[in-house]
Amino acid sequence: MTRLLPLRLSATACALALSLPAFAAPASSQPVVAEAPLRAHLAFLADDLLEGRGTGQRGGELAVRYLETQAAAVGLKPANGDSYRQKVAMVGEKTLPGSAVSFSVGGKTLAPALGTEVVFGNANGQNETSFEAPVVFVGYGIHADEEHWNDFAGADVKGKLLVAMVNDPQPTAAEPNRFGGKSLTWYGRWMYKFEEAVRQGAAGILLIHTDASASYPWSVPANGFSHEQFHLAGPGNALQGWIHEDAARALFAAAGKDLDTLRAQAEVRGFKPVELGASARVHVRSAVRNVDEYNVAGIVPGTDPKLKDQAVVYSAHWDHLGIDTGNGKPDHIWNGAIDNASGAAALLAMAQAAAAHPARRTQIFLWPCAEEQGLIGAHGYVQHPLWPLAKTAADLNLDSMNFVGKTRDIGVPGSERSSLHASAAQVAKAMGLKLAPPVPDLGGAYFRADHFAFAKAGVPAFNVGSAVFSGDGSFEFAHDQGHSHEEMVGFTKRYHQITDEYNPKWDLSGMVQQAQFTLNLGYAVANAPAMPTWNANDPLARVKR
Repeated sequence: MTRLLPLRLSATACALALSLPAFAAPASSQPVVAEAPLRAHLAFLADDLLEGRGTGQRGGELAVRYLETQAAAVGLKPANGDSYRQKVAMVGEKTLPGSAVSFSVGGKTLAPALGTEVVFGNANGQNETSFEAPVVFVGYGIHADEEHWNDFAGADVKGKLLVAMVNDPQPTAAEPNRFGGKSLTWYGRWMYKFEEAVRQGAAGILLIHTDASASYPWSVPANGFSHEQFHLAGPGNALQGWIHEDAARALFAAAGKDLDTLRAQAEVRGFKPVELGASARVHVRSAVRNVDEYNVAGIVPGTDPKLKDQAVVYSAHWDHLGIDTGNGKPDHIWNGAIDNASGAAALLAMAQAAAAHPARRTQIFLWPCAEEQGLIGAHGYVQHPLWPLAKTAADLNLDSMNFVGKTRDIGVPGSERSSLHASAAQVAKAMGLKLAPPVPDLGGAYFRADHFAFAKAGVPAFNVGSAVFSGDGSFEFAHDQGHSHEEMVGFTKRYHQITDEYNPKWDLSGMVQQAQFTLNLGYAVANAPAMPTWNANDPLARVKR
């Protein structure tokens, strides 16, 4: 447990005045991120008093109130008229006992056990949902024009229950780079598949779970669906969830199908959906509530008569997992010190530095809500942007920052998709840093943080990293360079655990360094003659703003 402790001013943070030569200036005019305010904000946001900053919980309300008052105190202007808040209407739904899915097939009735063989919820805002529907296997459940891939081609799946694989089609000798090669793409993420089921008009969707394809064990979706699930208010699936591989194999066998054979067929372009000849009977009982959560946003207006109409966004989610009294432990608070009180605090310290030193373009400091619930706040912002997306130059996101000291390089995974990579290299060189070498994104980290909502809408964006998800779903730091390695990698044991708590002994010089790099990169973008551009061959370049 942590409580807010007395803090000391840091002289070393004030010496961090590294920047691009393009806007190098005397220290009096250079925005410098200071450690003292960053540490103070971090200690407070991670304190037990804020109860883990849970979505739809009192601690979340306290976090929003703190952020908006601090945004005003450091000199940001309200981004939403006269308010720092942006309402994000969402629905919370928790699956209740008595919910069930069963299959009638081959003269048999299969009833997988809730929790151990199947987990699910609904996203339609209904307390009671019941339906019967034919079951169809749709391979990976992907429709991607740029990959010339459509698992729904020639089929009408409206009103049917889809069964799909997670991940995306694997590379072949003939096509080593299809769907990102070894890296997971957006099409492989469970969120995409749930969304595609809605677009296809399906009755619902179940994803076949394997540890390898999901990159995490069955306990992850099982634990997730045992808690309240949130989604943006609007159309959603009447059923969405996961089926254990063993239960799926039994279903396919009862239908006279071999799951492995169908999986192999689904790896080939031109795959057609396969009707299983099974009928699903679904009954979902849900505790439903409407929740208004809030993004917090403030701006530093630009100084250039023309370029001030364009903006650079810095983002860091404020939420974590809140209080859960059902975890069977005496400590019920998920403090989320690193994830992501660190990013939220760094953003406040960056805003304080930026407010006194405006750039040519406008700068927006955005604290999205409900990131842990599926990037809901960021997607809500993109649906109703406070600044036109066509005039938004970039989003630089911070999530789970370095807490063990300075490094010699900086992680910029995803920046290689756009001209931001070249800008990042220039900023890193000016700061005496190197860019961490790229690694295959096996766990789809690029699609698991708030910047992706912007990228999906056509805005060049990435997470300025100290950490990435590994292929097995664990958490690894991307730019450890020879010191405090055990402590950095040791965070994997505290990620999304009650032990992610603030420690006043942390050396935050590396966090300051990371924040300073992000701010310097933001200024490079904000002061450049032109906005960043996507690489022509990147799938996200096809999004029209």
